[in-house]
Amino acid sequence: MIECKRLNALPMGSKPTFRIKFFCAIFVLMGVAVNMQAMEKDMFEKIDTQQFDPATVMWYAAPAADWQAALPVGNGRLGAMVFGSHGVERIQLNEETCWSGGPYSTVVKGVAEALPTIQQHIFEGQPIRAHKLFGRKLMGYPVEQQKYQSLANLMLFFDGQEKVKDYRRWLDLETGIAGVEYTVDDVTFRREVFASAPDQVIAVRLTASQPGALSFKAQLRGCRNSAHSNYATDYFRMDGVGRSGLMLNGKSADYLGIEGRLRYKAELQAVPEGGTMKVEDDFLIIENADAVTLLIAAASNFKNYKDVGADQEKRVADCLKKVEGKPFNAIAEAAVSNHWNFFKRVALELPKNKRSFLPTDERKKDPDPNLAALCYHFARYVLIASSRPGTQPANLQGIWNEDMNPSWDSKYTTNINAEMNYWNAQSGNLAECFEPFRKMAQELTDQGAQVAKEHYGARGWVFHQNTDLWRVAAPMDGPCWGTFTVGGAWICNQLFDHYLYTRDEAYLKEILPLLEGSVQFFLDFLVEDPSGQFLVTNPSTSPENPPKGPGYEYFYDEVTGMYYFTTICYGSSMDIQILTDLFGNYLEAEKLLGKESDFGRQALAARKRLAPPTIGKDGTLQEWTEDLGQMEDRHRHFSHLYGLYPGNVISARRTPQYIDGVKAVLEQRGDGGKGFSMGWKMALWARLFDGDRANKVFKVYLQEQCCPQLFAKCGTALQIDGTMGVAAGITEMLVQSHEGAIDLLPALPQEWANGAFDGVCVRGGFELNMKWDDQRISRVEILSKAGTVCRIGDGAAFKVLQDGKEIETTLNTDGSLEFRTVKDGSYKLVSQ
Repeated sequence: MIECKRLNALPMGSKPTFRIKFFCAIFVLMGVAVNMQAMEKDMFEKIDTQQFDPATVMWYAAPAADWQAALPVGNGRLGAMVFGSHGVERIQLNEETCWSGGPYSTVVKGVAEALPTIQQHIFEGQPIRAHKLFGRKLMGYPVEQQKYQSLANLMLFFDGQEKVKDYRRWLDLETGIAGVEYTVDDVTFRREVFASAPDQVIAVRLTASQPGALSFKAQLRGCRNSAHSNYATDYFRMDGVGRSGLMLNGKSADYLGIEGRLRYKAELQAVPEGGTMKVEDDFLIIENADAVTLLIAAASNFKNYKDVGADQEKRVADCLKKVEGKPFNAIAEAAVSNHWNFFKRVALELPKNKRSFLPTDERKKDPDPNLAALCYHFARYVLIASSRPGTQPANLQGIWNEDMNPSWDSKYTTNINAEMNYWNAQSGNLAECFEPFRKMAQELTDQGAQVAKEHYGARGWVFHQNTDLWRVAAPMDGPCWGTFTVGGAWICNQLFDHYLYTRDEAYLKEILPLLEGSVQFFLDFLVEDPSGQFLVTNPSTSPENPPKGPGYEYFYDEVTGMYYFTTICYGSSMDIQILTDLFGNYLEAEKLLGKESDFGRQALAARKRLAPPTIGKDGTLQEWTEDLGQMEDRHRHFSHLYGLYPGNVISARRTPQYIDGVKAVLEQRGDGGKGFSMGWKMALWARLFDGDRANKVFKVYLQEQCCPQLFAKCGTALQIDGTMGVAAGITEMLVQSHEGAIDLLPALPQEWANGAFDGVCVRGGFELNMKWDDQRISRVEILSKAGTVCRIGDGAAFKVLQDGKEIETTLNTDGSLEFRTVKDGSYKLVSQ
């Protein structure tokens, strides 16, 4: 099998070689005998825990105790969580379009007439009246949305394996392969699992060190929605498909009165080498084999958010036909080579010590510096595995979900979480993985334009804090959350930031209508505050923190059927900061494309009237336009710090007058919190150039809000947003580029005194290789992908070489070093 140990580094663009050996030289695939070449490496060599790279291999000395400790594999569309158990193994399966319901709309026609009254209630200090009227009139219907659901479980039953020795379980981030190995008596058993993007199957390879020693039963189990379904509408059926496999057919649940029209199919086929195979009832039985390959294909009838007319049967049949007669090593090589081409673009090295080679769950207890590199690489691995061109975006749990009723429905939550999933896409050299997010934004403008018209009487498009596979856009859950009108605006800002990394003019032209539509909505929606001086959003909310002040009382909310403090307000700081960026980004896009319009001039005039950041009477940056208190002063969200990160409204350099207020917020909220908030705090402290504090937060995250396999938790529920946010925070500690120059090591922790970061991307269209020793830069290589002007912050100590010759540079008054580049040109910074 493919080795767990790290493959030797290869030049960019080259393919890894595979050292694979099969115990039996005859490979039987769908009844066809194929000769396999003998490979040089003995597949039963034990994992050498002192030789692998601890920045790219996760390993454990015991099976996963529960789903949140299982190891993920994925190809963007198909996902699996591998437990690595002996005796009874569970491999939990997902297909990205397996959602409840079907195409539907939550738009309520003709309710915009209630908006002025709601706004009046808020301005007059009657937030509960505004909340209740918003709930009766402006909420979408249905109030809730659909759910991402589990597909199936592959169960493997092994007799006589209750007690084992020499146990190892691992995930090699470079190859994308999860594995387990253990010994029973004198036989070593090994399983490896990966999800192939080229062949669109999940492959499970089982081997034994002695001929004829491999026997097991396989069962494909569907999942029921016990809380929100009935036996007439939510069903699955499993059938044998002859002697070589099992088949599962199913249908999504009726939920919220919406017909469950999604159909899905999963099929398992087995390819034994030696031994016998048969199907009895719903079991596939393998006896006395030398090795077995299991291939799992799955698909639904989903075409797009408005059409479920595809043929899932044909899709699965086509996948299995593609791999029919294909040797296992060819399937493995294609899968790993595809994954490698994404993963190997970036390498991060940080100091190692003896703890770096311990099992990953042990490393978390007392983190070594190199564990930050493993977390960074794991985040990139997760994005590669859950978001590829042509797939759906990564949701709250990426593509991995075991529940039919998961926490927060495992949707796309856009008051922080969905955006955070993609914070590291551009800098992590994974621009292609951002494409599903961009496509979702385009699709949201469909119902988003209808909501703008019917709910707000406005032009353009608007989107709130949640959506699902069907791209609904109206307010949902209740007014506490649904009054977040800037979800679409935040997405637009992220779309524009993608352009800043790529400098792709064709892409900028493509997204300009989305930015323009969002700006158009807010030009209609913004109103003057009671002073008549500023423009504010109304209604508004600061996710998800309730204000404390006149009119804010505990009350019964008939929409949710619960008692609440309302969050409804006007002009939350987050809203204003997001719109400051949105209008500025739109104006910059117009300028870059040589466009000048009356619409742009309106946007500029409105931007100048947006309420500025303000320091409150308690010394913190205000969370709302009004100087209100907080019901939860240690709240998990940092909504009013959006302008520092990921936005670009507040700056330690450009707006120092706000920095004490920002720090006061960070101190007040503390270094703990939910998983997603920890990654955000790391990035915020990094923007304040405090790497040691960011590193302190990182360590608290590892010990309190991080699962054994480095997925983040939000309380007790797994989410991937914190995983991705941590990687973004690590990047901000090592390189920043949001203020027009590349800042090298702006927030380097003392513990990371030596290291290297190769392949990282920065704004302006540049890719960097950098190395540092004793906290000082010792090597910087720059690849200019777009041929733009390059600026290096604090650049006086450097000269610039191209092809070994010094080129002309300019030292600016702010200390930055500036030089022109040509597209695809390579440059080196050398100390003076």
